[in-house]
Amino acid sequence: MSKIQARFARLQAAGRKALIPFITAGDPSPTATVPLMQALVDGGADIIELGVPFSDPMADGPTIQRASERALAAGMNLRRVLEIVTEFRARDRDTPVVLMGYANPIEAMGVDRFVAGAAAAGVDGVLVVDYPPQECEAFAARLKDAAIDPIFLLAPTTSEQRMREVGRFGSGYIYYVSLTGVTGAGHLDHSQVAARIPAIREAVGMPVGVGFGIRDAASAMRIGEIADAVVIGSRIIEEIERAGEAAAPARVQALIREIREALDSLSPEAP
Repeated sequence: MSKIQARFARLQAAGRKALIPFITAGDPSPTATVPLMQALVDGGADIIELGVPFSDPMADGPTIQRASERALAAGMNLRRVLEIVTEFRARDRDTPVVLMGYANPIEAMGVDRFVAGAAAAGVDGVLVVDYPPQECEAFAARLKDAAIDPIFLLAPTTSEQRMREVGRFGSGYIYYVSLTGVTGAGHLDHSQVAARIPAIREAVGMPVGVGFGIRDAASAMRIGEIADAVVIGSRIIEEIERAGEAAAPARVQALIREIREALDSLSPEAP
């Protein structure tokens, strides 16, 4: 059982939902990333999605695009992202870390070198936005051989056949994109998400996390009522932008703590 699978098993046994925040490595600076990751954990994060900055992040809206631009301007690249994970692991050996990004940096580094480097750094999962499941069976197998979960996206337009392919190749959890569009865009339709999740669970056979459109404790609670995990990214980046580097960890921790408490109120054991 992978570290991510074990985390979900513990949460499900306790009747709790996973909280998965996203930040971009290197934003607002390379030295700020590990303190921000620790702030996420201190606030109650169960898994961290760490964005690998890329110059053409086609699935990301303006907020996360700006984060990538700041990180790239500060000299971030995939090698330095792995160094950040290594540094975080020196402080925290338990919280699963998922790298989320695009194929180009991995291809530039070389798949075998990337997988070896990710495993050595302590990466627990990899989500590559533009690697469709039918074209990366070998890549997913390499990750699994290195005890890293290959994680895939599903969308409202995903066919049942594609969902079943994701169930074959993926592991850990599924990231369901609740909106057609980019991160930070649109209005989250709770009823549409609720109608979709049972079919996804049946097809993939693993926990389902929902992201895109989650802005606060109230929207996180509504998703937590129907999903196994809540993924939040753009709102955290906005907090970092508003706070500035020095104040960002405290602001981010407070936001995550508020969402954590809201999700925990859904537990059968909550008062």
